[in-house]
Amino acid sequence: MKKFLSFLFLVLFLNSVTAQIDSLQIPLEEKITTWDLAKNDAGLMWGGFKQVYTSPLQWKQDDWAIAAGIVIGTAGLNIIDEDAHQYFANQEDKVPGVIKEFGWYFGSPQNNYGVNGAIYLTGLFTKSKKLRKTGILMISSASAAGLIQTFSKNIAGRARPQAGSKATFKPFSKEGAYHSFPSGHTILSFTTFYALSKQFDNIWVKGALIAGGMVSPVSRLWQQAHWLTDVALSTALTVVVVDSIDKYLDRAMSDDPAYREHNKKISWRLQFGGNRIGVIGTF
Repeated sequence: MKKFLSFLFLVLFLNSVTAQIDSLQIPLEEKITTWDLAKNDAGLMWGGFKQVYTSPLQWKQDDWAIAAGIVIGTAGLNIIDEDAHQYFANQEDKVPGVIKEFGWYFGSPQNNYGVNGAIYLTGLFTKSKKLRKTGILMISSASAAGLIQTFSKNIAGRARPQAGSKATFKPFSKEGAYHSFPSGHTILSFTTFYALSKQFDNIWVKGALIAGGMVSPVSRLWQQAHWLTDVALSTALTVVVVDSIDKYLDRAMSDDPAYREHNKKISWRLQFGGNRIGVIGTF
């Protein structure tokens, strides 16, 4: 319930901000302040959040095929849920404590939003478009996917491995033991690392970040807190959400106000040509 209220507060806050301002209409003749950018970015966060829930209305055949593949793949993994649970449970004692702690840390909402917020604020105060976009992508993706998992786990009421079998369900249960499907730790952790990986072109850096993002999901299997299908579907959901918002931000930030301010400045240069010499101002 606390997670749901947090997400609801974020939604209402962003909606109220965007209702009061047109975030992209910052006059070019005025200097772009940090507050201007913050208001603009609040609108982008809300826009990204809405994008997740409205994008299925524009899905094409390929998009529906991907969705069907995720459903079929999850159903297929369900066949080996019991065996996978036993395998990962047997590995728990072999896993270093620091890895377990890392997985728990980055999957916890307070820590996850702390990291995401720190990245965004760094970009905001330095007016770095890339860092701001990364932070916006992380925050809006975690919020949109997190809201989906909050409703889904309450509606499904699937038992955790230690509370029942893979086919044990108690819909709308308030007990944490029946909030296995999907995995919140997986969604928050992988959202952060996957969103960050999209900002790099180097395949090795991308691979390292994605591997880091998988520590938390696998940790949940070691700790017998989730079934394999919980983690697999949560990971797939994260990829779909992050990719959707990333495409939206590419379009929405193509005319970023911080860069419009930079582009309207006059650039002076000395020019020689023929029998003339002068100073040329380009703006």
